Amino acid sequence: MMDEIQNRQHVVKQNRPERTIEGDAFSAFAITALRLAGHLTAAGDRLAKPAGQTSARWQVLAAARRGGMSVAQIARALGLARQGVQRLADVLESEGLIAYADNPQHQRAKLVRLTEEGAARLGVIEVAQAGWADGLGAAFTSAELDAARSVMARVMEMLEGNEAAGG
Repeated sequence: MMDEIQNRQHVVKQNRPERTIEGDAFSAFAITALRLAGHLTAAGDRLAKPAGQTSARWQVLAAARRGGMSVAQIARALGLARQGVQRLADVLESEGLIAYADNPQHQRAKLVRLTEEGAARLGVIEVAQAGWADGLGAAFTSAELDAARSVMARVMEMLEGNEAAGG
């Protein structure tokens, strides 16, 4: 049994493609970013829970506050699927946290607007988030965080360019 496992592991290692040092570094970066995304979502869920929300609902509420955006525009801004944002928006609308308004640019694509109740819930979340962000942010310099954000933004631009090109 042990020989069989070692043989399988050997085959897996043999078939693993070689990467450059930069490729290995990028792979480690990507894994770390994915793990960070999970932690941020969990933290967002904890911050939003006292307002009866989740991270995903919070994102849609925050986008609705900007006003003048359709569900499809919100989805693009958040990098999410339109259908998922539509489901969340419909639930938020049924709970009275957002309202749909006529869109002068598009007859069928309604604009999403935050209601007073939605704004109140969003305010509760944002008060909690401010203290949380200040506490974590204190562990870094603003230059460190700006550099990290810049690298992440460049990677997103590259990936978005690849998606647009069909890659």
